[in-house]
This record gives sequence, C-alpha cells and structure tokens, in this order.
Amino acid sequence: MDIILSSISQGLLWSVMAIGVYLTFRILDIADLTAEGSFPLGAAICSITIVSGMSPLIASLLAMVGGMLAGIVSGLLHTKLKIPALLTGILTMTALYSINLRIMGQANVTLLGQETLMRSLQSYGLENRLAVLVVGGIAVGLVILVLYLFFSTEIGLALRSTGDNEDMSEANGVHTDTMKIIGYMMCNGLISLSGALIAQNNGYADISMGIGTIVIGLASVIIGEVIFHNLSFAKRLVTIVIGAIVYRLIIDLVLQLGVEPQDIKLFSAIILAIALSTPLLKKKVKKAKRIVGRELN
Repeated sequence: MDIILSSISQGLLWSVMAIGVYLTFRILDIADLTAEGSFPLGAAICSITIVSGMSPLIASLLAMVGGMLAGIVSGLLHTKLKIPALLTGILTMTALYSINLRIMGQANVTLLGQETLMRSLQSYGLENRLAVLVVGGIAVGLVILVLYLFFSTEIGLALRSTGDNEDMSEANGVHTDTMKIIGYMMCNGLISLSGALIAQNNGYADISMGIGTIVIGLASVIIGEVIFHNLSFAKRLVTIVIGAIVYRLIIDLVLQLGVEPQDIKLFSAIILAIALSTPLLKKKVKKAKRIVGRELN
C-alpha cells in the first residue's frame, strides 16, 4: 500500500512533465530534447528563489516562466534559423547546463528548512505523502483544465492542425512557425514547472536531475497510449497521468526487488523500449491468432 501511494504521489508530479513532452511529441510531432535542460532549470529557479525568501507558489510560477523562455529559444532556433528539431534541443539543452549552474551558483542547492508547497500544507496537519498528493493533484488538475480550454480555442486548434498537416495549415493561413513556437513554449513551461515541484518534494535542486527526463516523459506517454486507445484530447491527457503513475509504480517495484539505484536509468530505457514495441507485438499476436484460426477451420 505504501508503494502504491508513493507511486501515485510521485506520478502526479512527474505527469506534469509528461504532459509537456506529449505536446511536442504527439501534437507537433517533435522530439524536443530541451526537456533535459528545462527540467533542472525549473528546479534551479524555484530553489534559488525560495532560498532567497520568496513564496514557494511564486517561485513555482517563475520556474514555469523560465521554462517558457527556454522553449521560445528552441522554437526560434527551429523555425527562424531552420535548425533541425533534434539539434535545436541539443543546443538549448547544452546552453541551459551553464545557465542552470549560473542560477544556482553551485551544482546543488538544498531546500532543507525552507518553506515549500508541501511543507506549507504539512503546517495544517497533513502527512507528507498526503501533502504531495494534494499538491500534485491540484497541479495536474489545473494543467489539464487550462490545456483543454486552450486547445478548444482558435489558436489551440491551429496548433493541433500544424502538427497534423503543416502544409495544409499554411495553405489555410495558419502561421505554422508561430504555432510551433507556442508549442515549444507551453511544453517547456510545463516541464520546468514539474522540475520545480520535484525539487520541492525532494528537498533539493541538482544540476544533473534532468538526465533521462525525456525518457521518463516518453515512457509515461507511451504507457498511457498502450493501455487506452482512441480517446479524445482531454481523456488522452488523463491517460498520460495514469501512464506516469504506472511508470513510477514499475520503478518502485524494481527498486523493491533489490536493483541498485544507479541501474534505474537502464531499466527506464528498457521500459520505454517495451512500451514502444508493444503495439507491434500486439499486431503480430493478432495476426498469428488469425492464421492459426484459419488452419484449424
């Protein structure tokens, strides 16, 4: 039971990042590696501003704004300078490493004894795990609501059409470059916000905490898609949250089996590979069943 509650609380915090990855990976059909830099960027901005005496809520919002600015940079590099999306992400991610070090002034900033969103709730008598659940639940609920409303607007629909068919969108008067920049901005803003929440939960920000972020995000998205098929946009966002929770549950179970923490990245890659290959394996199993059925008849 403790593992399940821990997985749900951690999964909620990570799902904000996974939803951000979904926006570029599925909506715009871009694998944005900026995530590996914008995640620790959010943690760095949030931690340093909290240590400076700022409210954790404002610090979290500033972290999101920082991620949005990083997304705009990636978007401009990709759309205006015509740099391929993969290289754009690598360039921004590399630059953010130095920027994050500049922000923190060192490789690690501790939040020990500082006021965080979780500790604010604990002061009202909530147990730590329950406080994380409440913070994660509110954050995820707000993100899904705002995205649902946004993607029902004209700009949101134009953003989705850009990912579906860029040439057709341009022919219909959609400024596809602007839509891509907005997508980059929203994606990295959410990823940075997730970094801020994770830092507050862990009690520190570290320069290396972004390594493997894109794998975790993609694994959450793919797991959600493998479990649930053909859903509307709002329901798809909910399945990403479920995917993130399932992913955390798998990782926690692996740790319980005695796997060393340094091997977790390896297992994360294996989980993603299995999730990515599952649709193909399902098709092959169905095809094999049909062949066997014909032979028996």
